[in-house]
Amino acid sequence: MILAGDIGGTKTVIGLFEEAGNRLHAIREDTFPSRNYSAFEEILNQFLGPGSRPPLRTACFGVAGPVIEGKSKATNLSWELDERRLAEALRVPQVKLLNDLEAAAYGMLHLEPTDLCVLQPGLPRKGNIAVIAAGTGLGEAILCWDGTRYHPMATEGGHTDFGPRSDREVELSRYLQREYGHVSYERVLSGPGLFNIYRFLRDSGIAPEPEWLRTRIAEEDPGAVISEIGLTGNDPLCTKALDLFVSVYGAEAGNLALKAFAIGGVYIGGGIAPKILPKLQDGTFTRAFVDKGRFADLLRSIEVKVALNPRAALIGAAHYGLMLTDRRSSPRERG
Repeated sequence: MILAGDIGGTKTVIGLFEEAGNRLHAIREDTFPSRNYSAFEEILNQFLGPGSRPPLRTACFGVAGPVIEGKSKATNLSWELDERRLAEALRVPQVKLLNDLEAAAYGMLHLEPTDLCVLQPGLPRKGNIAVIAAGTGLGEAILCWDGTRYHPMATEGGHTDFGPRSDREVELSRYLQREYGHVSYERVLSGPGLFNIYRFLRDSGIAPEPEWLRTRIAEEDPGAVISEIGLTGNDPLCTKALDLFVSVYGAEAGNLALKAFAIGGVYIGGGIAPKILPKLQDGTFTRAFVDKGRFADLLRSIEVKVALNPRAALIGAAHYGLMLTDRRSSPRERG
């Protein structure tokens, strides 16, 4: 069996997979609230249980943070992970840590067509693919095409400088700079980032904040509330915040597509996109995506898809684990 995991700032998903033919099948999966645990090993022990454990061929985990020389400090958690230490604890020959977006990129190659929603058709062609995913944070990765197969490459592009494109975005950047100093794209494109946009618009007097909304935001997850109300159009402040969020999302996806020369397509992953799909489909995202001056026609030719399956990173980690057990395998090409 292969043990795989998707380690995020909000939740950690662990799964056991078994190979059947040329496919992997999930035997068991479970989800854990990450911040309820002081270390990743606590989750593994709870998932695997006491006593005898299933025989593991290997283990692979995607983690929301940079992985350097087999070690990672999760960006939004206090956890420190080490491949060698985990291999000893699990009693397996090898454990592999991947950046979570690197794992998600592997997963995109193994999603079914029904797991994807096309935002922009584009041209069917082979080439590099860009993956961008807003959730608790902002992740970005690249699937490099070598003429035969794809090779996922991790990045920390979500922490690059936010690039405002309008007077309002300049004001947003200044607003956040006063609070954070450095303003990255993640400060805008994430669950907390959506709340940052909302606070900026509220404090700028763009629209009033009704008492009922103030109460809900104080008692619930602010990003989820703003998304929900913004989609209904029942409050102008939430609507404008979601509009600006999606526009910046499209612009940064276009930036990544240009940097990666992603003529093979762009995947939108993460937990936020499926929840705001109607807004992504109304043209706000794609207008910002293609608004690249002399390269607008190139951006219009790139296929853009939303990944609806939240298990992409887990699936990717499992398939990477399979590749570790059989070096004859490699990330397969999917049309």
